[in-house]
Amino acid sequence: MSKENEVSNPVNGQKPVADRLREVISPILWTLGLELVDVVCVGQGPRSVVRVLIDKSGGVGIADCEQAHKALGPALDVVDPFPHAYTLEVSSPGLDRPFKRSQDYQRAVGKQVSLKLRQPLEGQWRVTGRLVHVDEQAVILTVAVSRAPQTVRLDRAMIAEAKLVVKI
Repeated sequence: MSKENEVSNPVNGQKPVADRLREVISPILWTLGLELVDVVCVGQGPRSVVRVLIDKSGGVGIADCEQAHKALGPALDVVDPFPHAYTLEVSSPGLDRPFKRSQDYQRAVGKQVSLKLRQPLEGQWRVTGRLVHVDEQAVILTVAVSRAPQTVRLDRAMIAEAKLVVKI
């Protein structure tokens, strides 16, 4: 079994490594004014990598990643997630990352988003528009249909993937 699979499957009633790490990492980042987006464990043996993705209002810079890395390193040494060496990476998840949490949707209110649907809506598998409102059950978008704006309500269960539209 690969280490990636071991890491993601609880064994003997233990939580997966990434879940245990989230519990340690999140409060440390909070004290730094940062938000934990995700913890991803990949690789095996001494090539294992713990990726910590962080965010904050206004975006994350290199100094934020460096500060988080310095704060997390000693804490993770105490937790000792692996019986071997590993690499800790701290970074921003990027502007075009898929939304994973309600906070991701909330942060995108008022911005252009692209939604990939689980089933087509009027023949379309992807809907792009300005996110007007979001709650636990649904999102409301303003989309341009034949040049006239139209409001569309979509159940969150219909959304396979959502992300910001990044303009270069």
